[in-house]
Amino acid sequence: MKRSGYGKVRGLRPLGELEFEIMKVLWERGEATGREVWTAVKASRKAALTTVLTVIERLSNKGLVEKVRTGGPFVYRPLLTGEEFTRKASAGMLRDYMEVSSASLIASFLDALSETDPEGMERLAELIRKKKKERDRDV
Repeated sequence: MKRSGYGKVRGLRPLGELEFEIMKVLWERGEATGREVWTAVKASRKAALTTVLTVIERLSNKGLVEKVRTGGPFVYRPLLTGEEFTRKASAGMLRDYMEVSSASLIASFLDALSETDPEGMERLAELIRKKKKERDRDV
């Protein structure tokens, strides 16, 4: 079984629309051939098989997808879970935006959180209280 695509994930950034759709298919299935990914993607958008295969190859080159030769067509597997990807990509993006305006970034985040996960606001408030206590102990 020949493997390629292993390696350190480089500079994670948000994915393009098609990249994200492809990764969602791989995250849901765990692994799939290029044709299987294409079949799933074309159910929601018009995309040529060659386009999907090119984007999968790019995702492999970025270190997000493992490409495995099994004697037939390549099988593709995500190298990070959706949660791992989100955590790593958002951490880099947050650092970049915080250099410009951390207050605006936090305000936007809170707006989005209140719309999508109201209970998350309470968890966040508790986390902030804990971090303040830790900081005060260390001072």
